[in-house]
Amino acid sequence: MGTPGSGRKRTPVKDRFSAEDEALSNIAREAEARLAAKRAARAEARDIRMRELERQQKELEEKSEKTHLEIYSRPSSRNSISATPLSGNSSRRGSGDTSSLVDPDASLSELRDIYDLKDQIHDVEGRYMQGLKELKDSIAEVEEKYKKAMVSNAQLDNEKNNLVYQVDILKDVIEEKEEQIAEFYRENEEKSKELERQKHTCSVLQHKLDELKEGLRQRDELIEALERQKDYFDCIKNERDELREELADLKETMKRGEKHGLVIIPDGTPNGDVNHESVVGAITVVSQEAAQVLESAGEGPLDVRLRKLAGEKEELLSQVRKLKMQLEEERQKYSKSDGTNPDITGLENGSDLQLFEMQRDANRQISEYKFKLSKAEQDITTLEQNVSICFFRFICIIANDTCFAEFYKTFLNKYMKTYFII
Repeated sequence: MGTPGSGRKRTPVKDRFSAEDEALSNIAREAEARLAAKRAARAEARDIRMRELERQQKELEEKSEKTHLEIYSRPSSRNSISATPLSGNSSRRGSGDTSSLVDPDASLSELRDIYDLKDQIHDVEGRYMQGLKELKDSIAEVEEKYKKAMVSNAQLDNEKNNLVYQVDILKDVIEEKEEQIAEFYRENEEKSKELERQKHTCSVLQHKLDELKEGLRQRDELIEALERQKDYFDCIKNERDELREELADLKETMKRGEKHGLVIIPDGTPNGDVNHESVVGAITVVSQEAAQVLESAGEGPLDVRLRKLAGEKEELLSQVRKLKMQLEEERQKYSKSDGTNPDITGLENGSDLQLFEMQRDANRQISEYKFKLSKAEQDITTLEQNVSICFFRFICIIANDTCFAEFYKTFLNKYMKTYFII
């Protein structure tokens, strides 16, 4: 039965373990060399034992042949010896010599001894041949057992080599599994650390998102406040325009009265007498429009009607002052709410200057409000862009991690419903 000529061939597990594989290959080559040396020594010992057995068998055969030759050579010499005296007796008898040198009883006893010796020799030879045959049979049986033992030894050696090879393969598999387990542990630790980082990033982004939502809420409140202020100032502007129109009408009426030369009776004139001294460009005739105005003032003399008109004018001026004071109070309230202290300038006595100042202040406040509104819109746009960028990053980070898939879907649906659908 053949034995494996070469040992197992180790294949490298990975490229990075080339040094370890080389060392294992060297160990395998050394083991194969030792195994080959053992096999050579066994073969040499087997040859030596076979030669020794052959030599012993030859010696036994030579000894048996020598013994056989010695046994068969002795009776012939004795027969020749016994034949010699018989022949001598016969010759002597033939010669007629009556004297006998040998006793016949002695010769018969010698013959009996010779025959007995021959029988013993035959018995010994038979026993020897039987023993030799038994020895040959036992030698053949021993040789057969030896051959079977050698075959079983070779089989056991082959099985041993196969088992050693399988053990080495299993060791390699165990090493690979251990390396895979270590790799899995390392990947698990890295994933855990990455998960913690993602959770921290998610919490930071959630905090930023809350801050941005708060900023958007404040922006909406500011826009609503600005819209309310705008509506309020529109109302004030409308009232101012109405007062301006009324004032213009009053001025026009006064100009028409002066143009048509109405004479104003002074308070010191008794009984309503009129000073008829010449006045440059003044006439005492009242025009039709002035007459209509005077008629609207009621019945009575002209000075009474003019005093009524003057009283109405004073009332209108007082109303204008009250409205202006209310406007200033509202402006101060608004400036206090914004944290600013606008300079309050003195008012002129003339109504045109007052209206001009009111218009200028209103225009200035409107321009300031427009500037603040544009700035607020820019801030809102910037905040919306920042929110969009942060939200996009947040979505990208969460989308890359499968652990936050459900959280991502829920948050996305909520965000879409809150900021896009509504």
